[in-house]
Amino acid sequence: MIKTDILIIGAGPTGLFTVFEAGLLKLKCHLIDALPQPGGQCAEIYPKKPIYDIPAFPEVLAGDLVDNLMEQIKPFEPGFTLGERADTIEKLDDGTFVVTTNKGTKHHAPVVAIAGGLGSFEPRKPLIENLGHYEDKGVRYMIKDPEFYRDKKVVIAGGGDSALDWSIFLADVAEEVTLVHRRNEFRGALDSVDKVKELKDLGKINLITPAEIVQLEGKNFLEAVLIRKSNEAKEEFWLPVDEFIPLFGLSPKLGPIADWGLEIEKNAIKVDNSLDYQTNIPGIYAIGDVNTYPGKLKLILCGFHEATLMCQSAYQRIFPDKKYVMKYTTVGGVTGFDGSKKEAPKAVVKAIN
Repeated sequence: MIKTDILIIGAGPTGLFTVFEAGLLKLKCHLIDALPQPGGQCAEIYPKKPIYDIPAFPEVLAGDLVDNLMEQIKPFEPGFTLGERADTIEKLDDGTFVVTTNKGTKHHAPVVAIAGGLGSFEPRKPLIENLGHYEDKGVRYMIKDPEFYRDKKVVIAGGGDSALDWSIFLADVAEEVTLVHRRNEFRGALDSVDKVKELKDLGKINLITPAEIVQLEGKNFLEAVLIRKSNEAKEEFWLPVDEFIPLFGLSPKLGPIADWGLEIEKNAIKVDNSLDYQTNIPGIYAIGDVNTYPGKLKLILCGFHEATLMCQSAYQRIFPDKKYVMKYTTVGGVTGFDGSKKEAPKAVVKAIN
């Protein structure tokens, strides 16, 4: 059985930053994630997508953000159980918890922090009869490496931020980019809409609206898509294509966590945000996109803030008889669990008995 101070369910940015804040308090962390590597959505779904709202980073790629977080927490030597889903939780008589994964790995901790983002995801797929036949053979539901599309003919379907952003990005990568949307109006950011229209005028993006993809064609791999215009004539035409990317969003699911007796509201875990983001079960916290409370904003920045306050509460739960004074200084590093000095962010927290 794996024992730790704080068991973190979810190894996305919020879960990873929790390790740092807990480490400053000399609390050991272990993370569980169903994905085979840390980073959550940032690593699995859009590692090459730029993020603009991380303090001190005017722009940072999602994958680079994960790499930086991993470097930041290295001195605190967190443990990882990857490629396994947290399945069941048991509260013991002493108030601690045992969490078991779908592969039977057991974890024991006095505090559980659920940082599972929006949960597990399934892509929303368009209703095209032979769509499944071409999955991974010309049909993909997410873009992990834009270079994969270098010099290819790409068709993107969708009207939200992802469809707009990737159309803009791939305009300088692919041989040809076509964006197809069912309506003339888009749901994404106005500046992205303007940029797409500007690239259309420059001949760098083919914009086809209102229209939809209704059929796919190809012997072994996708070769063409049938586009149907939403006009009175229902005009149809075939377009040669190497890759078709329907970006209609992802359907989030809490998975087994929804059966843990936690108070759930609209597929998110209700927490007390007046103090520490604790759930209705003492000792279980929920931070990041997985939680909900009045005024909640689903931003990585907010997850970092919630993780910081949660760790303070977790420390007092684990050491109820200890008092501490938190001080930030310009020290040259932090002390790892092995007692060695590590180069790290210049902050220190001292726990005083």
